[in-house]
Amino acid sequence: MERNINFDNWKWVQLNKHELNAVWEQETMLSSWLMSIRKNNNNCVKVHGLKDGERIVKGSLIYRQNVDEEEDHVIFHFYLTSTTLFTVDLEFTSFKQLEPEVILRQLNKTENAVDGFLFLLGELVNDLLVEIDQFEESLHKLIWGVKKRNDRRTLEHVFARRHELLVCKNLLIPIQELRMAIEESDFPTVNSGEIFTRTCKRIDRAMVLLREYGQELDSMIHLEEVISSHRGNEIMKTLTVLTIIFTPIMALGALWGMNFKYMPELEWRYGYLVSIVVIILSTALLYGYIKTKGWTGDLLKGKKKGSFFK
Repeated sequence: MERNINFDNWKWVQLNKHELNAVWEQETMLSSWLMSIRKNNNNCVKVHGLKDGERIVKGSLIYRQNVDEEEDHVIFHFYLTSTTLFTVDLEFTSFKQLEPEVILRQLNKTENAVDGFLFLLGELVNDLLVEIDQFEESLHKLIWGVKKRNDRRTLEHVFARRHELLVCKNLLIPIQELRMAIEESDFPTVNSGEIFTRTCKRIDRAMVLLREYGQELDSMIHLEEVISSHRGNEIMKTLTVLTIIFTPIMALGALWGMNFKYMPELEWRYGYLVSIVVIILSTALLYGYIKTKGWTGDLLKGKKKGSFFK
C-alpha cells in the first residue's frame, strides 16, 4: 500500500514492489525508473537533470547481506529530488538503532528531501557501525587466539573474519558512491549542510575502520603463512637429519643382512659386538659432524611457553 508522509518542507512516498503498476499509471515522471527496478537486484546509482533544472538521483542500494548466503540480502530503490523522496521496499523496520517516532521527528526537522535521505542513509551506516563494533570483539579474540592456539582451525577463523569484512565493505562502498553522487548533483544548500557533513564523516569513519581491520587480518594471514612455512621447513629439516643419522645403521644392517655363502664376517668370534660398535661409532661421528656444522638448528631445543612456533 502506498504511503505518503508530508513533512513541513518535503514529501516521502513509500512504495512496495507489488504496487508499482498502480503508481506507474499516476506518475508518468517515474515510469522509466519504475520499469528499471522491476527486476533489479543489484546496486546502482544514476544522476540526472531535468529541463527545468531539477536534479535527480535514483538507483538501488543493498543495505543488508547474509555473510553465508549470497542471495540472502535486502535491497531498496530510491528516486530523489529536492522536494520528494520515492522509495520502494524501505520501511521504518529497516533501521535498528532508532524508533520510528524518533526518525519521523528528525526527518521533519530537515529542510528538503535530500537532507532527509541523507539522514536515512546515515542511520543505515550507523547500523553498519554497530555490526563493525561486534566484528571488532570477534577480531580481538582472534588476535589472541592466533597466539594461544595456532592451528588450522584458527586459520579458518581468520579467513571467515576476512570474508565478513569483505561483505561489510561491499555494503559500504555503494553507500559511499551514493554520497558522491549526491555531492556531484550539487543540490542547493545540501553539500555544505550539517546533515551532509555528518553523514560523510560517518561513512568515512566506517571506511577507516574496515580498512584498518582489513590490514590487521592481512597481517594475521601473513603471520600464519610465515609460521606454516617455518613449520614445513622444520619438518623437512628433521626428516633430512634423521635420514642422514640413520644411514649407517641402514647401510650396515643391509650389508650384514645378506645371505651369501661366503661371508668372512660369519666366522668372526666377536662379529656381533664389532658390528654394534661400528654402527654406534659411525652414527655418533656422523651426528657430531652435522652438529658441528650447525645443521640441526633448533631441532633439539625445547619450545618456549607462548611461542608461535609450536
